[in-house]
Amino acid sequence: MTLDALRLEVPDILDTDVASLADLNTQLAQARTLSPEMALQHVLALLFKLNRSAMTLLERQRALQSFSDQYCHFGKAYQGDTPPSALFVHLCNELAVGFKRLLLQILQGRQPSRPHLAWCLYMAQHFLAQSLLRHYQLYQEPPASLWRDSHLLYWVGEHQDCLDEPVAAAFYPQPAITLRGLYQQMLLLALSNPFHLASGECALLFGALSPLAGLARLLPWDEDEEIEGPIVDLSEPQPYLSFAQQPQGNSDYLRRFELGALLVALHEPAPLQSSAERHVLERVQQHWLGRQQRRHSRADQSSACELVIGLVNIHAQLLEQRPLRSPAVTLDASAGGARLLCSAEQASQLTVGQLVLLTHSDTPTLALVRWRHLNNEGLHLGLRYLKGLPRSVWLRRAPSAQTHPGVLQSTPEPGNGWHHGLWLPNGQFVEGENIWLQLASAHNQAILPLPNANLVTASVTRFPMQLA
Repeated sequence: MTLDALRLEVPDILDTDVASLADLNTQLAQARTLSPEMALQHVLALLFKLNRSAMTLLERQRALQSFSDQYCHFGKAYQGDTPPSALFVHLCNELAVGFKRLLLQILQGRQPSRPHLAWCLYMAQHFLAQSLLRHYQLYQEPPASLWRDSHLLYWVGEHQDCLDEPVAAAFYPQPAITLRGLYQQMLLLALSNPFHLASGECALLFGALSPLAGLARLLPWDEDEEIEGPIVDLSEPQPYLSFAQQPQGNSDYLRRFELGALLVALHEPAPLQSSAERHVLERVQQHWLGRQQRRHSRADQSSACELVIGLVNIHAQLLEQRPLRSPAVTLDASAGGARLLCSAEQASQLTVGQLVLLTHSDTPTLALVRWRHLNNEGLHLGLRYLKGLPRSVWLRRAPSAQTHPGVLQSTPEPGNGWHHGLWLPNGQFVEGENIWLQLASAHNQAILPLPNANLVTASVTRFPMQLA
């Protein structure tokens, strides 16, 4: 088997007449006067038609540059925690299609200049990377074709000596500046357990990897080499071989992902790196070397249960106020947590880091959402059990001030009484602040200083408490 650029997934030409581009920029400008959704639909329809029409190389290149500008315009709406729309993901896919077709025209024509070929390879890879990122932001598995084409673009770049040709591209989140760096940015994102990341962290991680990803190297695979690390098979439609898989493909297409230089650079001063970027890089680097999170054996089972979502609703449930509960099915339970299947409609509430109460038995169980994944079956959730008895508490800044709900998680310690953790919404109180705490079942209040938090998620914060 030989990897070949002609295997790139591109649609057939349906219109053999050369498309007219005389009024393209006018149509794109008019689209911006429409509502965002209608504008995106209009731009996508234009691009869809052009990708399936015969065009000269120069015409297609100019048209794709105009559509890249439209991508930047529409992408501004998704620069925060806002998840991308399905139409925007489709736009990323169609732009990748356009640049892959342009690449084929370049390769089938005269001998291209290396900078021109590197630019086209980079742009096709960039929009595949955007499609990957947007799927992960939506907690959806990227299509296999995405990885098949990404490997192939890397292969072409490797054989055309284009991997390290710098490309100036002002996109957000920031991509690496070379084809090698951009492709490895995708591999590192896939290696980072993206379904475990909280909303907004995937794009943050992608940008944080931008100046670092090019430091790694894909080296020829040697079966006699005993160095651990991810293995990439460029002929397989998956980002890398799982750590349980044995390399079985043609050794010409096997690569070992050498991360040594990257891991050293992670610990060097980076003045332009934000504290949030440093934090997310520190969390995910353990996965790059195959250190898996799961410590308990699986216990497959299927049973109905209900979830109480969010600290306020959990507080009300513990007071027997009967808040709204969401039905779910437990698919896998173990000593450390569970995997649940819920309705996809719950995706906006059940974010990574959300606090939930699982009412599958007489004793409710407090848990954190560790990961999530959307597919045709619904929303799959991974829960981490929080040991201990959950109880409702009220908090005040003064004895007669406004009350705020909290959840106290109490765990017995042999010979030492109880260990307590106080769960509060993020930002409601600050460390060091004196608070008045009252159990829902008691009349007296205790004044306590709020210590440093020992667990922070995107939704809630836990403080270790010492109670008499």
